[in-house]
Amino acid sequence: MRIIFSGGGTLGPVTPLLALYETIKARYPEASFLWIGTKQGPERVLIEKAGIRFKTLNAGKFRRYLSLWNISDVFHIIVGFFKSLKIIWKENPDFCVSAGGYVSVPLHWAAFFLGIPTWIHQQDLKIGLANRLMAPVARVVSTAFQKQLTEFPKKKVRWLGNPVRRELLEGTRSSALKRFGLRSDMPVIFVTGGGTGSLKVNQLMVEALPHLKNVCQILHLSGLERPQELVQRAGRLFSDFYHAYQFFTEEMKDAYAVADVVISRGGFGSLTEIAALGKAAIVIPKPGHQVLNVDFLERSEAILYLDERVADALSLVALIKEILEDRILRSKLERNLQKILPRAREKDTLEIVTYCTN
Repeated sequence: MRIIFSGGGTLGPVTPLLALYETIKARYPEASFLWIGTKQGPERVLIEKAGIRFKTLNAGKFRRYLSLWNISDVFHIIVGFFKSLKIIWKENPDFCVSAGGYVSVPLHWAAFFLGIPTWIHQQDLKIGLANRLMAPVARVVSTAFQKQLTEFPKKKVRWLGNPVRRELLEGTRSSALKRFGLRSDMPVIFVTGGGTGSLKVNQLMVEALPHLKNVCQILHLSGLERPQELVQRAGRLFSDFYHAYQFFTEEMKDAYAVADVVISRGGFGSLTEIAALGKAAIVIPKPGHQVLNVDFLERSEAILYLDERVADALSLVALIKEILEDRILRSKLERNLQKILPRAREKDTLEIVTYCTN
């Protein structure tokens, strides 16, 4: 069996596919895999660490707004399509899989042109432009939410839940305390802005630090693509309870394991991981589709929502103190998030694999 995964630019469309890879590899150890990603994105490190061959594709970006870049991107999209034809002709995969991202679009169009089945996975409540463009040529569309089943043709859509990497479930508190130099007698807040990081989340967290001494310990994943001066200065000033890192690979499982509360952006890749690990979350969504995700989860009493447009350090501190001091609230958030964002079952994943190869 030969499979091509695609996606990148951010880790949003990457992490669920890595979980699919684990499931497929365990069932079909002889299978071969190729990942088509971006040149600038953070995905290469995780993908090559997983032992997957990695190639880049300059495919152009699909924008919903007027921009001069759209002119040059038309050229890149056309070139990306013909490069994709060459890749698929050479690799001859049994099927291609994507969870979104503009790099996947020409690849899936090329696969359809050559008669290769494709599978797309829809995570967010709002369907992204890339998935809208790929869905008409897909053999199967899987969704994270049951309510999304009506968004795609009935004959090709399946409710899967969101895949989560097994590795993330294997962290331990004791290992994390040692790895990160944390105290065992004080709660831990794990802060992440995603693989590329978030300048807004970083700023809010650093500004909140003076108010959190003797309240909790902070484990902060600041992101590879964000300025580090502010975070580094805070690390020197608050080194007794603030621990900042730019990027995690295998460390992520221990960061989740030791966390009493997670502060995160609003992508469903991260939120599904938080749900699978049974953690309470404060969510600061990026403007756009993440706001729809988080609005839905807040109405379901599954997360605490902080709007970055009006947020400041004191509002973040207030939420942190509220969630740490109220064990009943934490338990409710943990329980509701797990219920709303179920982890994909391996059985269902493998049924889709069989469907794509028959």
